[in-house]
Amino acid sequence: MASLSSFATLAIISLVAMFGVIVPRAEARQRAFFVFGDSLVDCGNNNYLATSARADAPPYGIDYPTRRPTGRFSNGYNIPDLISQKLGSESPLPYLSPQLRGAKLLIGANFASAGIGILNDTGIQFVNIIRMYRQYEYFEEYQNRIAAQIGRSEAKSVVNQALVLITVGGNDFVNNYYLVPNSARSQQYPLPQYVTFLISEYKKLLQKLYDLGARRILVTGTGPMGCVPAEMAQRGTNGQCSAELQRAAELFNPQLETVLLELNRKLGRDVFIAANTAKMHNNFVSNPAAFGFTTSKVACCGQGPFNGLGLCTPLSNLCPNRDLYAFWDAFHPSEKANKLIVEGIMLGSKNYMNPMNLSTILALDNTI
Repeated sequence: MASLSSFATLAIISLVAMFGVIVPRAEARQRAFFVFGDSLVDCGNNNYLATSARADAPPYGIDYPTRRPTGRFSNGYNIPDLISQKLGSESPLPYLSPQLRGAKLLIGANFASAGIGILNDTGIQFVNIIRMYRQYEYFEEYQNRIAAQIGRSEAKSVVNQALVLITVGGNDFVNNYYLVPNSARSQQYPLPQYVTFLISEYKKLLQKLYDLGARRILVTGTGPMGCVPAEMAQRGTNGQCSAELQRAAELFNPQLETVLLELNRKLGRDVFIAANTAKMHNNFVSNPAAFGFTTSKVACCGQGPFNGLGLCTPLSNLCPNRDLYAFWDAFHPSEKANKLIVEGIMLGSKNYMNPMNLSTILALDNTI
C-alpha cells in the first residue's frame, strides 16, 4: 500500500509538471471580502453612530429579504451584497456590528460610512462618520482581532488573498466642493485643480491600502453625479443633468484610472482594478428603456422636482415598482440598477473594467 501511495503522489506531481494541473487544497477557506467607502457601499455602520447620514428607517430596505431597513442606502441589496453573492459568500457585516465576531470575522468586514470622502473635511455636516483614515485604523484593528483567533501568519494570508472594494470620491464634490455656493474648497481651487488635488490624496489612500496587505482592490470611480435626482432638482436646467457636476465626473474618472494603472506598473502586478461604474451607470441613465426602466431622472422615493429634494422618509412619495426606477432615492441607485452595475463589474470589457473584469480575476486567483 505504501508503494501504491508513493506512485500516486509521483503521478500527481508529474501531471502538474507536464500539464499545469492544479490540485485544490482540501477545506480551502472562503475568500474574505473587505469594503471601504461611502453610502454607495455602507451596509449599516452609520446605524451605530450619532449622525444624520443614516438609512435606518422605512422605506429603506422595503425590498430587502427582511423587508426592514438595514442601514443600506437602497430599497434592497447594494453593490457589496451583490458581489458577495457572486463570490458565493455571505455579505460581510458592518465593522461596528456586535455580531462581527468568531467565524463571521473570517468572511470579511464592511468599514464604509455614508457621507465620507477622500478628504477629511468632506461631509462635516454629518459630524460623526467614519472617515477614511479611521476606516483604515479599524482595518488594522480587524487584522489584530483575527490574528488573535487564527494566528498572525494565517491572518496575513486572509488579508492578502481577500477581495477589496473601495468606493469614494462622489461626496468630495456633492458634499464639499458644490455643497454651498462659494464653498471653501471652491474658493481654494478651480475645478480642474481640485480634481488633481483629490486624485493625489486618493493615491495616498490606495497606497496605504496596499501597505495594509490588500492585493486585489476594485476601485470604482464616481457615478454620473450631475444626473442624480438631487442634482437634477437643484442644478439641472430644462430637465437636463447638471453640466458642471458631469464635467467634474468626466475630469475625475479618467485621472483615477490613470493613477491605478501607474500604481500597478510601480508594484509590478495588477493589484488595482479600475471599475468604470460611471460608464455603466451612464448607459441606463441615457437610455433607461433599454434596461427596463421607465425613468432615470425621477427617484422612486423622495419629494419635490424629480423626487430629488430632501431625504427618503416614511412621508415621501414612494413608487409601487422599484424595478422601473434607476434611482431609489435622491442620490443612490435602485437594487435593479446595482445589479446591472455588478454585472458590468463581473463581465465588462476593458472599456469598463481595466485591466480585467472580476470574473477573470476570480478565475486567475483560483489557480494560484
